[in-house]
Amino acid sequence: MKRLPIPDDVTGEEIDADVRQELQSLPKGLAEDVSRNLVMVARLIDEDPEGAYAYSKIALRLASRVAAVREAAGFAAYANQKYSEALAEFRAARRMTGNVDLWPVMADCERGLGRPEKALDMAGAPEVHKLDKAGQVEMRLVAAGARRDMGQLDAAIVTLQSPELASNSVQPWTARLRYAYADALLAAGREGEAREWFAKAVESDKDGSTDASDRLAELDGVEFVDAFVEDEDDIVEAPADAEADTDAEVETEDDGEDDIVEAGQTKPVVEADDDDDAPRD
Repeated sequence: MKRLPIPDDVTGEEIDADVRQELQSLPKGLAEDVSRNLVMVARLIDEDPEGAYAYSKIALRLASRVAAVREAAGFAAYANQKYSEALAEFRAARRMTGNVDLWPVMADCERGLGRPEKALDMAGAPEVHKLDKAGQVEMRLVAAGARRDMGQLDAAIVTLQSPELASNSVQPWTARLRYAYADALLAAGREGEAREWFAKAVESDKDGSTDASDRLAELDGVEFVDAFVEDEDDIVEAPADAEADTDAEVETEDDGEDDIVEAGQTKPVVEADDDDDAPRD
């Protein structure tokens, strides 16, 4: 089996205690190998989802009967929009554990596969009542997204209206919930209300998990200009008459060819720089 390089500072001890507990069913050396690959999945999944997916496939080949491995493989596939594969892995993990925590992301996979009706069916299933508050909010976000997939904007807005949305307390899900509500309002043409909720999303988005601030600025007509990009209009050129005077001075100083060349070498040349410009509910 081909392995991928893993930095020496990755020991495998970085994984959660419950995952480490699951891996104890494996021989010690194998458990360490699997855990190190799972750490790499967690490290890369946001910035390099393809890399995370590659490590998840190795962990899967090593320990496909471990629920945590199936779950990690599911999230890596999900990050790469491989929704069918992700759904299969999530289902396998759920069968192994009986846990309902993956229900919202499984429903979102149905959306990704073009089956919003199935996602709505899952939003109304008994499993939703077994979810914790964070899971229920996530399920609400998925259901609203499914409504929008079906062109039901008003229904999506109503779906997001909840005690969690109205609450003034800031929870891990608050920014995303407010953002989704603002985005739905804007899609429905309710720009004034949308601006209000984008502003509320900004207030609660302490870690920058959304681009609410950019959306708010856009509604306010604020344009951001890259200071490193030089516009052609900003290039200052010497007036034509000034250039003529300079040429005249060079010619009258001396008729010697060497002096003319030397004077020409001091003539400034302006060149424009070609600057290259560097996430679902």
